Amino acid sequence: MNPFEMLKNLQSLQSGMQEMQGKLAEINVTGTAGGEMVRVSMNGQMMVTGVHIEPEAVDPEDVGMLEDLVRAALSDAMAKIKEAIQQEVSSMTGGMPIPPGFMGM
Repeated sequence: MNPFEMLKNLQSLQSGMQEMQGKLAEINVTGTAGGEMVRVSMNGQMMVTGVHIEPEAVDPEDVGMLEDLVRAALSDAMAKIKEAIQQEVSSMTGGMPIPPGFMGM
């Protein structure tokens, strides 16, 4: 294979990855639990950008329940962000399947 062609392909791949990272930063989802009493917002870079807990969800006698709600809302947000990322990557690759383990998927 021509080394110049390989370099061109590598540059194209690098440009595509940068474009994808930019698009991922724009994705935002909110995971919920307990009838939306707990909400966790997350961006496409899998960073938590917000947490909201309704006062009714806070029971000093049952901290474990609140912990479970936060964990469930975070899990919901993770599932939603993975789905959004898969859709975005799939649209950028022309529908080609995403390899297992790609970007933690």
